[in-house]
Amino acid sequence: MNVSPSSILITGAGSGIGAGIARELAHAGHHVIVTDLAIEAAQSIASEIIEAGGQAVAASLDVTSQASVDQLLDNLDRAPDVLINNAGIQHVARLEEFPIEQWDQLVQIMLVGVARLTRALLPDMRETGFGRIINIGSIHSLVASAYKSAYVAAKHGLIGFSRVLALETADTDITINTICPTYVKTPLVEKQIADQARVHGISEDEVVDTIMLKPMPKGVFISMEELGGICQFLISPVARNITGQAIVVDGGWTVQ
Repeated sequence: MNVSPSSILITGAGSGIGAGIARELAHAGHHVIVTDLAIEAAQSIASEIIEAGGQAVAASLDVTSQASVDQLLDNLDRAPDVLINNAGIQHVARLEEFPIEQWDQLVQIMLVGVARLTRALLPDMRETGFGRIINIGSIHSLVASAYKSAYVAAKHGLIGFSRVLALETADTDITINTICPTYVKTPLVEKQIADQARVHGISEDEVVDTIMLKPMPKGVFISMEELGGICQFLISPVARNITGQAIVVDGGWTVQ
């Protein structure tokens, strides 16, 4: 599979899945723009990539702020070919105990922020006649779990958003897809383990075994190499007719 080097903007890339995908795509020869609300975290990942021989720059980005998006794009040497919408947070609580401000924050970051950044980059993609938009969804884009109402609502929304944008960009070589993995061992998931243990009244080991891995027939966490490889495929010319799709990476969870 021949994939020309691209300029790839990744949100929430200072840690977790975003950082892992940035490393994988930089290793494959792409130039990555590592963005995060925490600029120090973004700079650390970019420096690590550069030290390993890759190409990267770091930038501060708040996906809930149009001013922050505008400033980032004004400061870039050229518009990115590829956008990977990854920024996200989690909060685990019953709805009646879920602060509504925090509920709104999750949706603002993981759904409205995706629309904001996609909207900002689309004109340049249309002008060049090429673009790839990859949303990092979740198994929770397809199924629900108790105590995650805001997260599940936002991740479900990504699929509907992608389907609409796939139709709106069908007249040019732009695609938009949502990768839907089950659990990846990241700091966000590590925190979820503790939160789930508290809410369910079980041990952290039981959370991993019964809540996270038991629904997956393959019974293993998803790796960064898998997610990076799927992104690499979706960027490539052979994926030009894959658009508006949910790429499900769930170890067999949803086939049962």
